[in-house]
Amino acid sequence: CKDIHCSVNYGYVLDVIAPDGEEHNSYILGLNYPLKSFKGKVIVIVHRNDDIEEKWIVTPENISFTKEKIMRQIKYNYVKDRNTKNSRNAD
Repeated sequence: CKDIHCSVNYGYVLDVIAPDGEEHNSYILGLNYPLKSFKGKVIVIVHRNDDIEEKWIVTPENISFTKEKIMRQIKYNYVKDRNTKNSRNAD
């Protein structure tokens, strides 16, 4: 989320190559300030129907989230527009 405001930290996992050939992308939840690097635990893997790459949800070791709270925090990335039939699915 460079040069735009994001409500969650979003970055990549160094030296882990995703199916798209780039380093694997992750959301970091539970820390609401910019990070240069982070070490945590993967708590959820989000599969998207329109993307070859899964998104990892990573948190500090001592924090947990419900599915509903995770989806609220990452929702902006899945909605293409206000038309629900054009929205992305995340299970």
